[in-house]
Amino acid sequence: MTKTSVLDLSALDQAAAVAAGDLHARELVEESLARAGRAQGLLGPFAHLDSERALAAAEAAGSDPAGAGQLGGVPYAVKDLALACAGMPLTCGSRLFGDHLPDYDSAAAARPKAAGMAVIGSTVSAEFGLYPVTEPGRFGVVRNPWSPEHTPGGSSGGAAAAVAAGVLPLAGASDAGGSIRIPAACCGLVGLKPSRGRVSLGPDMGDHFLACEGVVSRTVADTAAMLDVLAGPETGDASWAPPPERPFAEAVSSWNGARLRIGLIMEPPIEVAVDERHRAAATRVGGLLAGLGHEVEEVDPFWRNPELPDLFGGLWGVGAAAFAGWGTMVSGLEPGPDTLDPLTLAFAARGGAVPAPAYAGLVVALQGYARAVVAAGSRWDAILSPALAQRPPAVGALDGLTDPEQALARMLAFTPFTPLANVTGQPAISLPAGIADDGMPLAVQLTGRPLGEATLLHLAAELERTGAWDQSLRPPAYAGVAG
Repeated sequence: MTKTSVLDLSALDQAAAVAAGDLHARELVEESLARAGRAQGLLGPFAHLDSERALAAAEAAGSDPAGAGQLGGVPYAVKDLALACAGMPLTCGSRLFGDHLPDYDSAAAARPKAAGMAVIGSTVSAEFGLYPVTEPGRFGVVRNPWSPEHTPGGSSGGAAAAVAAGVLPLAGASDAGGSIRIPAACCGLVGLKPSRGRVSLGPDMGDHFLACEGVVSRTVADTAAMLDVLAGPETGDASWAPPPERPFAEAVSSWNGARLRIGLIMEPPIEVAVDERHRAAATRVGGLLAGLGHEVEEVDPFWRNPELPDLFGGLWGVGAAAFAGWGTMVSGLEPGPDTLDPLTLAFAARGGAVPAPAYAGLVVALQGYARAVVAAGSRWDAILSPALAQRPPAVGALDGLTDPEQALARMLAFTPFTPLANVTGQPAISLPAGIADDGMPLAVQLTGRPLGEATLLHLAAELERTGAWDQSLRPPAYAGVAG
């Protein structure tokens, strides 16, 4: 095992090598930090690097491999959005947050640390997590390792770029409209949005109608293992998803062999054009699932709702206003052209003008729509669809936009398949599905029944074993990052 190859192992294999004494955790983390530095110059994925704490965590894991935790010594990064990691700046991708430096861990940071992981830093998020590209004015453009002139997606674009480029086997991400699945799709990774309430958002966030925490990774098994690490409530949570019957990792390693019903839907919830390459990828994956013995049938898009952009867009504006208020609270700065990017400022102004009764009406309307969608889809164990409608856009796709409605239309034309699972609270996973003729990844999405992560992970693992995507492929930027 050479120093330059250890980071190509999965997180589980890295942890196993550390636990067996075949690899010292410090070696692993030192190489990850070195790659992070090179990736920063090429792709810009990191908001902050914390070598001192990461190396200390590696030393602790290396000195007691047997007691280091289930992922002892594995390098990890948190996303710079909403959830604190002690001693690390929390900016939410915005100048408005100033020099905010939390002295405590959120659940989504504390649990990986408890599992023995070494947090090397934080990854760049789109400002306030609002966009399906990651180009905040505070940190600049994050680039796709497969094609640096294109976006890695957003808002977890920094996490996806770092993992795809080989800096880390997996990284923390969050999703309120597709922000795990979009960058996973753009970068050829596995991206699971867990069920609503599966992972605690505490202590900084209470219940959230749309948002959840998870990871992007290179393998299905790593995603399942991290869900076992992250899942569960914290004291004071108002609501939470019930625990699974067995660990999520077991859905990958064993299954009861049941034949599942898969609905294939090619049309998104709103009427936008879908790239034929994405349709072809979904058709091919449907054929693979049928070949595995599952029942796959193409069905009408029962989730169609032309009002979805207005309903979802209203929540988006209120979310921007809430983030702006939080930023002012922790920094003392005021929202304005010097502290917010122009489009974010416009979203926050729009959201701040929404009366409370109107906001409540938006939530009620979306909940009614969600109930109808879940009921209509209940005859299938999972729904297969394209993950994206368009190819990853070039860097700067949202530049110059200051009208939230125009921006939302452009964003939803790219990512119309992802927001629905946030509205319904269902789990959904983006999976690689090969490389397109433009040299960038293709991806599909599987949406599960409520609380159905185990079924999605099982299907994803089956597809992974069929070779639905070539795990040995690395993006062009990998060579420069690996050194």
